[in-house]
Amino acid sequence: MTKQTGLGDRLAIDGFDVSGSIGSLGNIHGGPAVLAVTDITQSGIARLGGERDGGIEFASWMEDTAVTGGHVVLSALPTGDRIVTYSRGTAFGAFSANLIARQINYDQNRGNDGSLTQSVSTQADGFGLEWCDLLTPWPRTDTTATNGASQDFGAVSTLFGAQAYLQVFSVTGTSVTVKLQDSADNSTFADIAGAAFTAATARGAQRLQLASNATIRRYVRVVTTGTFSNASFVCAFNRNLTAVSF
Repeated sequence: MTKQTGLGDRLAIDGFDVSGSIGSLGNIHGGPAVLAVTDITQSGIARLGGERDGGIEFASWMEDTAVTGGHVVLSALPTGDRIVTYSRGTAFGAFSANLIARQINYDQNRGNDGSLTQSVSTQADGFGLEWCDLLTPWPRTDTTATNGASQDFGAVSTLFGAQAYLQVFSVTGTSVTVKLQDSADNSTFADIAGAAFTAATARGAQRLQLASNATIRRYVRVVTTGTFSNASFVCAFNRNLTAVSF
């Protein structure tokens, strides 16, 4: 596998591409919480996996561009969930960390050199961190209903469902519906049951969770339908290789 840098990465929150405001990613973590279950017979610590968890932490430059600037998007500190998507690059198929989270802070840091940054921590709420593959470039811009390129997930179909994330940056027109299709041969595609996001009329973000026993075939693509003249978005997808429980 070719080694990579972190140059050219992207970060979106609730349909806002704040990449131009982000200076660094401090921590991306997930997996089950660790439970220490050592008993009196053991001389070393014994551990079990607990609840799923995750978080994405980053530092933002002070940038107050109207609507999309980091300060504008982050300073509101909403009390509800936010959908956070980090991508290791912008190419189709890039690795992507995704999280339904609570933003728990927006801390100002003024350095001796005059720099002004903000530290932000987003912590998982309900589902834990999910590593996905981008099924679109960052961003994909459709001007009409489009069948996107397919991602090859391997020869064998899986039987454990999938999750998907959608960040919609803009919509011109009535609405755009983003949905997922799969295929066994990369030729004949069909809609995946339950894999259509709610029609988007404006900026926003969504998460889809398919049935835990849903079959996902080898090739998966993103399709758009609706009445629109321009839709800019990114979609990330994770095909479960084993049974999962949320």
